[in-house]
Amino acid sequence: MYALILAGGKGERLRPLTDTRAKPMAEVNGKPIMWYQVSKLAATGVTDVVVLCGYKWETIKDYFGNGSKFGVRIHYSKEKTPLGRGGALKQGFRLVPSSESTVIACNGDVLTGEDLNSMIDAHKNNGAIATIMLTPYPSAYGVVETDDSTRITAFREKGDLPLWINAGMYILETSIAPRLPEIGDHEDSTFPELAAEGKLFSYKTTKFWKAVDNHKDLKEAEENLPPL
Repeated sequence: MYALILAGGKGERLRPLTDTRAKPMAEVNGKPIMWYQVSKLAATGVTDVVVLCGYKWETIKDYFGNGSKFGVRIHYSKEKTPLGRGGALKQGFRLVPSSESTVIACNGDVLTGEDLNSMIDAHKNNGAIATIMLTPYPSAYGVVETDDSTRITAFREKGDLPLWINAGMYILETSIAPRLPEIGDHEDSTFPELAAEGKLFSYKTTKFWKAVDNHKDLKEAEENLPPL
């Protein structure tokens, strides 16, 4: 099985760490974010990982090489100019053999404790072209509930709200490749089209999840990341 990791972002909000390295190479408890991703993918049964890279991509290649030390084969799809996430995926699919039907894709800054094989099973059972992992929306503030007469009826402490957000982890059929944009974001074009056709599904998880986008996220990941 193949997996694609979107690793081309500059990680502006993780500077100065990202002044000298690609964003997925920012370390959580002494290991790059991508180390955790590759380890989970290998444990899931992935044999080949395509890294969709651009900014400071050499720092990824210097660490992971051909992937043999990590139990996978690693291939690199380098952007010559910024393609956007959808364009990067489209280019990366060219390194996936036609014999493959289903792949995992993820943003390069995402950590999750979810069992990806369960997500793959749900994707196949639904007959989906694409499945998006969803996670509860975390709120830094408490919520006040009122009725129609403005009377306060309840207080909800800060934490997860009854809303779901895109967790940046996907299961995709390779047949999606022609529908991806040459340049741009798949969430602005391909995914809305699939949703309208009833071919886009969700997979909800309440297990650990963190998108490491800034230094606060990095600290929280270090404090809460479960063992592999």
